[in-house]
Amino acid sequence: MSFDKMDALEVRVRRLVDRVQDMQQANTSLRQELSLAKKELSKRGPAPRGWELEREQIKSRIEKVIGELDSLESADREEVADGKTH
Repeated sequence: MSFDKMDALEVRVRRLVDRVQDMQQANTSLRQELSLAKKELSKRGPAPRGWELEREQIKSRIEKVIGELDSLESADREEVADGKTH
């Protein structure tokens, strides 16, 4: 192997080492940010549970309204089948 090839290989290896170090630093930084975000989220406590409860209540009300609309639609179909109109 010539010295030129060896020098080129050495340069490529240094670049790779630099990139790995940069990625390790970025990884450490992102892990710290994630940890802070998790702590902040845990401080908020019951809010997500409150949203879940509210979501379930809304879902229940929507299902009730849909049920009422379905029964109206069924009644209208029966009237039409019987020849009755409003």
